[in-house]
Amino acid sequence: MIESGRLRRALLGTTAIAVLTTSLVGVAPTAMAADARSQQWYLDAMKAEEIWKKTTGKGITVAVIDTGVDPDTPSLKGKVLKGWDASDTKGDETDDYTGHGTSMAELIVGSGAGGGLRGLAPDAKVIPYRVADTERQNGQAVNAFDLEEAIRAAADSEAQIINVSMGSEYYGEKEREAVKYAQQKGKLLFAGAGNEALKNNKERYPASYPEAVAVAASDRDGSVAKYSQHGDFVDIAAPGTDIPGYCDKSLTKYCLSEGTSNSSAIASASAALIWSMHPDWTGNQVLRVMLDSAARGDGWEPGTVSDFLGHGIVRPNAHVSRGEGNPGDANISPLTKKPTGGATGATPSATASGTATPGTSTTAPSATASTQAPDGEQTSGAPVAGSTESAAADADGGSSTGLVIGIAAAAVVVLAGAGFVLARRRRSA
Repeated sequence: MIESGRLRRALLGTTAIAVLTTSLVGVAPTAMAADARSQQWYLDAMKAEEIWKKTTGKGITVAVIDTGVDPDTPSLKGKVLKGWDASDTKGDETDDYTGHGTSMAELIVGSGAGGGLRGLAPDAKVIPYRVADTERQNGQAVNAFDLEEAIRAAADSEAQIINVSMGSEYYGEKEREAVKYAQQKGKLLFAGAGNEALKNNKERYPASYPEAVAVAASDRDGSVAKYSQHGDFVDIAAPGTDIPGYCDKSLTKYCLSEGTSNSSAIASASAALIWSMHPDWTGNQVLRVMLDSAARGDGWEPGTVSDFLGHGIVRPNAHVSRGEGNPGDANISPLTKKPTGGATGATPSATASGTATPGTSTTAPSATASTQAPDGEQTSGAPVAGSTESAAADADGGSSTGLVIGIAAAAVVVLAGAGFVLARRRRSA
């Protein structure tokens, strides 16, 4: 019997918008690669090619707590370490029952091989921990405590970073303790803030626990995505809209998607890049640099944190290429301002086989409008067009002008936009 409080967890919203490719069967890998990679606009905006000359995430491992990760997709060959199925359901952690977890893994560490996605931290590794979303919870018997147990297992593993692209509107004390445990072990846990800003905007967990890094979503133009949940729990933002990912569990084609699931994965990859560059740093120092170097708009009052974008939009190149951001105290969390564990990052064992054991501001940056159907899916099947030149000029750590637009007036836009991405209760971020 599943606890009633556990029947509310869902993937935090990466609903498919437009199919990018046809089936992999009979399609030339080079054509697939060109199609998928051309849609990864945020890599160009973040100056990924420039970043990769200095750091690629090598030596860093990211625990992906999700629907499973298929290690046999071409882009993930040799990148997936031994994990654990915490859900206690049919199959194991390599059986991705929706395609969501594999998508998150590719966004983080994908090589781009075989037409797959290119991850922002392509030389990092992932450890999969499979948990159940609401559909799976409602369809079969599952471990009611899979998420907190997966977090603890990830905290005890060699992973330095934990990505949770799912969430629930229900606070859980055991879950909170698991997140605190991970922080005490020196890990950084990133979680999607949620995609129901226009529905109820209730806080999502684990993102809203003080020890977790809550990641909001930004659009192509650098403004907050209309669906991205907001509040004083938001710590940072990352691109979340028009991001390619697998359309379904068949893992045969990519679709554009939107959601803070994508944002959390991209933030996790950003942390991996910085940590790989500074293997002697602690998670606190990596995160502090991420927060310090995040992109902010001209109207952003110094010293304030936005309820919509937190400290700003991640831009690892600002630190990697220009050294922006102060690492500060190794053992003080920039989130809670309290002492934490002092574990450092990359180690010689980080690429070995994985182990698995059970003053805020209420001003909103503007959000661009998008036609949405009642269920939150876009009514148009065509990929969203638009230039990324402005975003590229800002997200790489150059001028932040234009990254966050219309701060004073945007609350109206955010509240007036269309609905959210997923209706399931345990949502992908």
